[in-house]
Amino acid sequence: MVSIDDRVSIPDEELEWSFARSGGPGGQNVNKVASKAVLRWRLMDNTTLPEEAKARLRGQQRRRITTEGELLITSQEHRDQERNKQACVEKLQEMVLAALTAPKPRRATKPTRGSKRRRLAEKRHRTAAKEARKVPGGE
Repeated sequence: MVSIDDRVSIPDEELEWSFARSGGPGGQNVNKVASKAVLRWRLMDNTTLPEEAKARLRGQQRRRITTEGELLITSQEHRDQERNKQACVEKLQEMVLAALTAPKPRRATKPTRGSKRRRLAEKRHRTAAKEARKVPGGE
């Protein structure tokens, strides 16, 4: 069971682990040990996550989601399999927490009086500079 926060947790049955040889640090050991951790999570089959959070997660992590609807997380930063597995779980927790927080609605604002005044003064300045370049009495 992967605990996200006090309300949401992901059952271990929904997570599928696989391991491969890592390209990261490890010297000669890297050729013998499968230390790279790959976590697959079927997002559509999850029942604990609210639908709006799932939709946000799909939008935020669209590059990590396969055509079958699986969220794919990999880690090969560490030399041992267990630490890479833990890194995958931490990445998953961060992603789901980011999806659980709803974005703050944008509140429309008006330009300040000073910004309007500066914009109009700049327009007058540009107009005067262009007028000064004109040939007197010409076309």
